[in-house]
Order: sequence, then structure tokens, then C-alpha cells
Amino acid sequence: MTDSRTQRSRELIDLIARFAGQDGDHQTAIPGLSVHMRSATGTKACGSYKPGVALIAQGAKQVVLGSEIYRYSGADYLLTSIDLPVTTQIVEASPQEPYLSMTFEIDTGRIAGLVEHAEKQRTIPAARGMEVSTVTPELEDAAVRLLRLLDRPGDIPVLLPLIEQELIYRLLTGPQSGRLRQMAMADSQSHQVGRACIWLKEHYALPLKIEELANRVSMSVSSLHHHFKAITAMSPMQYQKQLRLQEARRLMLEDMLDAGSAGHQVGYESQSQFSREYARQFGEPPLRDVGRVRRSLMERLTGGMEMLSEG
Repeated sequence: MTDSRTQRSRELIDLIARFAGQDGDHQTAIPGLSVHMRSATGTKACGSYKPGVALIAQGAKQVVLGSEIYRYSGADYLLTSIDLPVTTQIVEASPQEPYLSMTFEIDTGRIAGLVEHAEKQRTIPAARGMEVSTVTPELEDAAVRLLRLLDRPGDIPVLLPLIEQELIYRLLTGPQSGRLRQMAMADSQSHQVGRACIWLKEHYALPLKIEELANRVSMSVSSLHHHFKAITAMSPMQYQKQLRLQEARRLMLEDMLDAGSAGHQVGYESQSQFSREYARQFGEPPLRDVGRVRRSLMERLTGGMEMLSEG
């Protein structure tokens, strides 16, 4: 068993490395499936995790959700059951053994179809929308076969639904079964909070009126506050703030907006408030943080060009 698991793990590493090809995040021909590669540890990055499973084959990563830290490494997977704004950092990687992972988005509709045939549970309490678990041999095997499909594009339309169903089934029979069930139940607190998260992502720049948001998702204000924090580790206001600050940072880094314009575009009326909250989130004021990230990116680019010229 140990030898076969080692062989399967080695194949998982080889497949991800081959389909990634180089450092970066790479979408594949399979909808919702991406592979990721990093040859060095990096600075903190901001992003949003959608419902799905992220499986690390080699290296380690740290994910910060609110004030909570999740670290997972080779032979671990991270299950996300709801849209969550996070801060991530690769904490274990090298040119010899790069960080390698795969992410597969989960269709909640497929979960519902399997839950109908699974053993029913009385009550499933609202659980945090993110958790780390150990990969089972069965789950790893399904992940390997999912990646193998990329070598046979003609088989994808027929075999992908079968492998996707098996992968979800393996998750449903694992320690995260409750989270998956919550995703599939239309009347669950997780589902209602998920609707609130989606609305906040689409309207993050608007003033937040908690009573209107609670009405939109058919919850009382107190229930929304309680379950929202239980699932996302944040209040609705903190969740919105994370979305605003992440988008402002992206606007400054990618669209070259100045801090005042970026803050205003994401909904801040006060520049001083934007700068204070930005510094609290990212450790430095906007100008200093963005300048540091740009210098770091330039140094990596210069280093990569030097390696190419030496080669």
C-alpha cells in the first residue's frame, strides 16, 4: 500500500509539473481545473477562493482567513465551501522541489445529486467555510485520473463527469462531509451566507446596509451576523472591507491607479480612512506597499532574464 501510494504521489507531482510547465497559475482544458507551480517562496498575495478543493502535491502554502491561519502541504487538501477573500503565501518551495498543486472548483449541483443517495443526517451545524484535511489514497487516485484526462482531450466530455462525481463522493465520505452537505442544502445557513457573499462580491463598492442584506438572503440581522462570522471568520462589514482593499491593491498594481483613485473606486470616501485600513491589512501604507511589490516583481523578472542569458 505504501509503495503504491508513493508511486501515485510521484505521478501526481510529475503530472502537475508537466502541465504547469513553468511558475504561475495555469488554467487547463478541463473547466474549473487549474495547476500551480512556484520555484521559490513568495510574498503574501491576495485573492478569493471559490468553492472547491485544492490539493498540494509538493511544497507548502499558508492561507489567512480573517484572523485564522491554515497551513497545508504535500498530502493535504484544502476544502473551501463558500466564496472567501484570503491572503496566501507559498512557504515551502525551491527550484529543486517546487511548490506544486491543483485546484478543482466544485459544482454544488453535483453535490446535491449525490447527497440524495447518501445517508441522511439530522442537523448539520454551520461550519467554517474552509478546512484542511489529509488526502486519502482514494481521493489522490481520483485526482491523478482527472489530470491524466488532459492527455486525452477526446475523452474529457465522457469521462470528466464520472471522475468529478467520484471525487465529490470521496470528499462526501471524508471528514469534510458536513461542509459539502451544507453547500448542497438550499435552506442551510451556509447556503444563505453564500448568497450574501455573492451579493457582497458583486456590490462591494456600495454602502453596506445590513438590514437589506439580511432581507435579501431571508435571514434576521442577528442570525446573519452569527452565521456569517461562524462560516467566514468575519462579519459582513469585515468581509466587504477585505474585498474593497484587495480590489484597490489590484487596481494600483495592474491598472497603475494612484491610491486616491483606487480607494474612491472601491467605495472609500475618506482617503485617510482608506490608507489606515490598507496599512492595517497589508502592513504598510498603499504607496509603500505597492512600490515594494513592484520592486520585488522587477527583481524576479531581471533575475529570470539573467538566467536565460547565461543559459
